[in-house]
Amino acid sequence: MNWTAFVSALADFFNSGFGFALIWAGLVVLFAWLSSKWNPFEKTWEKYEGSIITGIKLAEKNVPDDTPNAGLAKLDSALRFVLKAYADAHGGKQPSAKVTEQLKQGIQIKHADLDRFGGLSTPGNSTA
Repeated sequence: MNWTAFVSALADFFNSGFGFALIWAGLVVLFAWLSSKWNPFEKTWEKYEGSIITGIKLAEKNVPDDTPNAGLAKLDSALRFVLKAYADAHGGKQPSAKVTEQLKQGIQIKHADLDRFGGLSTPGNSTA
């Protein structure tokens, strides 16, 4: 079989209904694989949501409200707790700057959720 006959047979195959279906199935599998590997919308912080909530509650408890820059101090305390949990889960490896930023954003999102839905105790009505 010469080269032109092979290319012609291949073109005829892919120009058939079965060939189109095979091409479409291959493209669907390719895009599904790519989206699972490189998902730009993946929220890394959701994997550590429990540690984030614990870090927020510990920061609220340990950092007094009359501390200068209390909000920043609480964020820093919660972030240190979450980074320690991350390092424990990954054998001592610290997260990249991108993951650290995502965790910081996750802390702020969960703090807003906890504050909105009453998950944070206020000094006046503490249940502990």
